[in-house]
Amino acid sequence: MFNEEQAIEFLEEYGAITKGHFELSSGKHSDTYLQCSTIFQYPDATNALTLKLAESFFDTEINVVLAPAVGGVVFGFALAQILCCRAIFAERKEGKMCLRREFTIHKGEKVLIADDVVTTGSSIKEMIDVVESRGGEVVGIVCVVDRGEEKVFNKHIISFAKVNVESYEKDDCPLCKQSVPIYSPGSRKLKS
Repeated sequence: MFNEEQAIEFLEEYGAITKGHFELSSGKHSDTYLQCSTIFQYPDATNALTLKLAESFFDTEINVVLAPAVGGVVFGFALAQILCCRAIFAERKEGKMCLRREFTIHKGEKVLIADDVVTTGSSIKEMIDVVESRGGEVVGIVCVVDRGEEKVFNKHIISFAKVNVESYEKDDCPLCKQSVPIYSPGSRKLKS
């Protein structure tokens, strides 16, 4: 359905790739920001990319899809709808990822973790910890875009597209050195 080139074209067509100076949720800086919510406002486009990713899990037992708020909620729900299972999301409370709103993961449940964009995977790592602390089993990790950086977790990740863009520690950022105004569009620092 989509090869890697077509996937990048799809992201560009829906405005999911933006150029500028950005502070990522990981704290790193980049000249490229990936905003998948521009795709998620279109159900047909969301369904097309979600179906492509869901195909990898058709033969896997999955009881629940867990996504992080805010970026992964629509994607996680769309995946769960295709995979015919529950959809829940984790959100931050006092800076730590947790389950709220009466969401739960029961002991032994098979959990697919879904996110829109993964850079270092720190949010994914937190969600793995949430699942395992409740006795659930992570059976897969899936994202729309994998930024290709080294991950803080050691599990395989399936992505719709890999977009390798430069990111920098704040002190090494060439855009900061040029005094280019910075924008922090991520959701990690949203107040609960």
